[in-house]
Amino acid sequence: MTQKLLSIGLLFFGEALIIYAEILSARMFFTESRPFWFVISRVGAAAFISTFMLLCGYMFGLSAFKNIWIVTVISITSILFAEPVITYFVSHQLPTKGAVAGLILGFIGLILTLVWE
Repeated sequence: MTQKLLSIGLLFFGEALIIYAEILSARMFFTESRPFWFVISRVGAAAFISTFMLLCGYMFGLSAFKNIWIVTVISITSILFAEPVITYFVSHQLPTKGAVAGLILGFIGLILTLVWE
């Protein structure tokens, strides 16, 4: 049980950290017109740490759950929950109607994946 929780935690926080680094780098490069290497030097460490967390999350997850698809669903679910929240708080932009529809369809797809065998 500890290894399962460790895997879920690593996957969730790894996904959240890389999403934060992606959105922050896009904002710094586009909105703030920062030079490419300046942006990379600021978010590179977060990207490295998040990649390490995701690799460990997948390794521990496969070991604990014995099924890569369960680990994949945990990873995708982390993205589905973390990305809209982080995007809003970093960019301060509301989603368009199409983006909301896409998020809703993503959640429907997640639910179908979990209950339909």
